[in-house]
Amino acid sequence: MVDLKSVYRAPNREVAEQKLSELDEKWGKLYPVVIKSWKSNWDNLSHYFHYPEEVRRVIYTTNIIEGFHRQIRKVTKTKGAFTSENALLKLVYCASKRAMEKWIMPIPNWALTISQLDIYFEGRVKIDL
Repeated sequence: MVDLKSVYRAPNREVAEQKLSELDEKWGKLYPVVIKSWKSNWDNLSHYFHYPEEVRRVIYTTNIIEGFHRQIRKVTKTKGAFTSENALLKLVYCASKRAMEKWIMPIPNWALTISQLDIYFEGRVKIDL
């Protein structure tokens, strides 16, 4: 939904609040539960505007995770049962190794993003230089 993207991709909290109001006007009658959820949790949700855009993009982008899950599901969905939990772990491990071989696209502005993460989460981000 393009209108929802305009809320979480807004440059700052004030613009996001304005976009949320516009979203409510346009979609509030059709999706009242969604709008109510966003508004009732706005204090927690809007905390994310304290971070620079590079960090926010990492927070709201789930394509990499969804792609990884798709690769794992592709391997496990054809299996009816596993002989043991260890067999499942081995299969998921091999599938994840295969999926990582296909990750050849660099993440845009990764050097800037990782440096921002290191600033905001000092000591929690491991950077191998």
